Amino acid sequence: MEFRQAKQDDLLPLLRMYEKIIQKMNAEGIPIWDDVYPCAYFAGDIENGRFFVAQEGDSLAAGFALCDSNDGQDAVDWAKPAACACYLDRLGVSPEYAGQGVGGQMLSYAMALARQKGAAYLRLFVVDCNLPAIGLYRKSGFVQAGGVYEEQIDKDLSLREYGFEIRLSPMNPHPPSR
Repeated sequence: MEFRQAKQDDLLPLLRMYEKIIQKMNAEGIPIWDDVYPCAYFAGDIENGRFFVAQEGDSLAAGFALCDSNDGQDAVDWAKPAACACYLDRLGVSPEYAGQGVGGQMLSYAMALARQKGAAYLRLFVVDCNLPAIGLYRKSGFVQAGGVYEEQIDKDLSLREYGFEIRLSPMNPHPPSR
């Protein structure tokens, strides 16, 4: 599997992959994503060099954005709030690759990229009903921060999001290439 920064040519395959992810999440009772979020953000993420993918042959297997900030970053109690941190957003694994360890590999890749950027922590937010993602983050060594980020999506929808973080060791600062 190849891990790399996304290119403009990846946009259409990325949208198709996330469409399948969204359908799977909806079928599993986790209706938190749609064509607006996360899909409307991919073009900007790619243009700004902050979206990364895993590719197997001609297929995209997973993707995520690695950001320097997050709207909810001040809403929870991080271990060291002032520490340099990167924020993982929009992590998705194609249903064809679910259960094969790709999510954990993507987290390792994100940690390596965050280390390269000088971050001491990799942080993320996850909606409280997304139990598979919460399980993956805990299994991968992430620790839940205190508090909850209440994100108001529109007048009828508010999401409760937990913050998770992992302290990055300075060891092995190079992301895997395959």
